[in-house]
Amino acid sequence: MPLREAPAAFRKLVTKEKATPKLKDGDVVIAAITSCTNTSNPAVMIGAGLLARNAVARGLKPPPWVKTSLSPGSRVVADYLEKSGLQKALDTLGFQPAGYGCMTCMGNSGPLPPEVDEAIKAGGLTTVAVLSGNRNFEGRVHPAVRANFLASPPLVVAYALAGTVLVDLASEPLGEDAQGAPVYLRDVWPERGEIDSIIAQTINPALYRARYAEVGEGSPQWRALASGTGTTFPWKEASSFIRRPPFFDDMRAEPEEPGDIRGARVLAMFGDMFTTDHISPIGAISAGTPAAEYLASLGIAPRDFVNYAARRLNHDVMIRGTFASTRARNEMTPDVEGSCTVHYPDGERMPIHAAASLYREDGVPLVVIAGAEYGAGSSRDWAAKGTRLLGVRAVIAEGFERIHRSNLIGMGVLPLEFAAGVTRKTLGLKGDEVIDVAGIGSGIAPRSRLECTITRGDGARERLRLLARLDTKREVDYFRHGGLLHYVLRHRLSHEVSA
Repeated sequence: MPLREAPAAFRKLVTKEKATPKLKDGDVVIAAITSCTNTSNPAVMIGAGLLARNAVARGLKPPPWVKTSLSPGSRVVADYLEKSGLQKALDTLGFQPAGYGCMTCMGNSGPLPPEVDEAIKAGGLTTVAVLSGNRNFEGRVHPAVRANFLASPPLVVAYALAGTVLVDLASEPLGEDAQGAPVYLRDVWPERGEIDSIIAQTINPALYRARYAEVGEGSPQWRALASGTGTTFPWKEASSFIRRPPFFDDMRAEPEEPGDIRGARVLAMFGDMFTTDHISPIGAISAGTPAAEYLASLGIAPRDFVNYAARRLNHDVMIRGTFASTRARNEMTPDVEGSCTVHYPDGERMPIHAAASLYREDGVPLVVIAGAEYGAGSSRDWAAKGTRLLGVRAVIAEGFERIHRSNLIGMGVLPLEFAAGVTRKTLGLKGDEVIDVAGIGSGIAPRSRLECTITRGDGARERLRLLARLDTKREVDYFRHGGLLHYVLRHRLSHEVSA
């Protein structure tokens, strides 16, 4: 299939350039040296600086559609890059320090230039982010960027210069110098001896001691913030950042036995490898999403939406972002990406959060159906919290990633597994079924087989057995208490009473 190109409107972005290129599939629109994982290695950071220095000396620079940034995990990195004189070359290529800690890996790459964003959407392009991080799940780095490649810091600089990943850096040039001669990666790649020499000259324990001595002080803006006193947090109902979560609403001193699931509806149905990065709110709060509409209803301007990380202590934002990744695809609405499902029995399409709210009003429990390796990924806590707060009693899947399975139990959500050879496809599930699961009460034991009845839209019934993925007695205890939070709190209160 030929590469797609953006329409001519993209040329507005490069009016100051001699050439008027068109954005196309494979072009790099984000190049980020980011993440504490890789920027803690001085050899690759000095190497990136030397490659930048060599490239600048040959007259290379990234194409205008490449957004570059540097966000090391420690200020010490900025110190030794500045001390070595290499930061100047990185600055020239656009790799100025944008902050410290988690940024591009978790979607804090910031907006793309409007012309680039519009060109991607207009052309339906698969553009690329290249980052020196450890997370590259679809839609995580930026909602408009479909492909994300992990690379070392020097290679991030190299791909920024090339402007595309559809180039063989071993045999094709990064670009041309001022005389029009091709410049290859091998021409600007740093020598190991020079890397070691600069490390020996610029990096020493004193750099780390000086920075770590002031690590708790924070910036002047941080120090200027007023803080409260007291033993309990004074919740403010009007806050759009920190809200009192509802996890302990209606909690009783003693746990109630979990009841069977009766008359449950399917909130959503997903395929294989539906990751926690699809489930959990992460990155930018995009316009048109349920979370964005909620914030707008509070009078908050789009420029102040910030991102899910900044608003992760507001459950009203986070549950609207659960199952709402711009790359999530619910098999009940296969033609749509993002938060969309079908509410039954009326058959109306709506955002997943809206459907969950209607079911909650009617007292209808919910289940999620999925394929194999459900919950792989890295966005952990809210993938389980959001599932619970939407009213999901159980997730029925072909298999679970181990940590997400544990986290679901920790939030009181029951992971149920189809028998070998049984899938949502062999059962012909559409999402309009009513689900009943029996045997969840006091007799449930590790890895119990539970009876499930599926009532189809035409009234036909099918019975099958599901494996309860409560693998240990402790996990059964957590589930019986309604989750780990309730288990710990009840044990803490019981010890205080007995003391």
